[in-house]
Amino acid sequence: MDLDAYSAAHRGEWNRLDELGRLRNPSGAEADELIERYQAGASQLSALTTSAGSTAVGDRLSVSLSRARLRFTGASPNVLAQVPAFFALQLPAALYRIRWLVLVVALATLAVSTLYAVWALNDPQVLANFGTDDQLRKVAEQDFVNYYSDNPAASFTGQVWTNNAWITAQCVAFGIVGVYVPYLLLQNAINLGVNAAVLFHYGHADVFFQYILPHGMLELTAIFVGAAAGLRIFWAWIAPGPRTRGQALAEDGRALFTVAIGLVFVLLVSGVIEGFVTPQPWPWPVKIGIGAVALAAFLFYMLFVGGRAVRAGATGDLADFDAGAKRLVAA
Repeated sequence: MDLDAYSAAHRGEWNRLDELGRLRNPSGAEADELIERYQAGASQLSALTTSAGSTAVGDRLSVSLSRARLRFTGASPNVLAQVPAFFALQLPAALYRIRWLVLVVALATLAVSTLYAVWALNDPQVLANFGTDDQLRKVAEQDFVNYYSDNPAASFTGQVWTNNAWITAQCVAFGIVGVYVPYLLLQNAINLGVNAAVLFHYGHADVFFQYILPHGMLELTAIFVGAAAGLRIFWAWIAPGPRTRGQALAEDGRALFTVAIGLVFVLLVSGVIEGFVTPQPWPWPVKIGIGAVALAAFLFYMLFVGGRAVRAGATGDLADFDAGAKRLVAA
């Protein structure tokens, strides 16, 4: 191909394409011409690239095509402009949809923890499996409390925040496999039960609740929410209802992954409480009260704001245009 001759033959068309692409409010006829010029220009760019590779002429034509494409497809919305809608509609709607499953997960986890703690307290051999009497006494009288103050508050906050955010993200991401979330919840319940049994056994039940409740109320709730989201995605695959499995998985996966994003902020709050409130020598009603207020605020957001968002039609999923086609159809 003679690049100069080809460019000279089509320069008028390309100039017109560039002119139409710069119009802010094209008429109907101009819009139709823009699409025709775009289709022709795309074919010509393909021919140029195939024959001559990357050239200055081809680059200029590519820019004109990109500008033209924005005219009839529209520019992507500003990401920052979507933030208010995310927190006012998408996230609370997704949280509200799994409210009952969160309650079931919470009750099941607390039941397992309680049963495990009672079993360990009534069978000395069970506690003995976790260490000698001296080791367990040290945990109850020193290690359990010192855990919250061994490191600077800021670094400890960052550590527990990232760890818990990673756990909840895994619950949502790997929930589809079905077994990961129950396994994680079981391990968490057993760990909670063992710690309770050790402190109760050595007469430090008050210490257990004073150091677990301030941050634990919000932190455990966030983990229950992440687990419920993962289980809901798994159930969408198992029982999709009138939707195809692909549709159910795509819709619920998109909607409920917003939960993982939202829980990052929730767990930041619980991390701050764990790092800066839990280890303080304040009266226990003050510390537990701070945790209770944080939990109440989250539940208000989940149930009241979420219920209002659902009644307004939000599901947590993307808008239809952003989500794309739901099925392939013949043209």
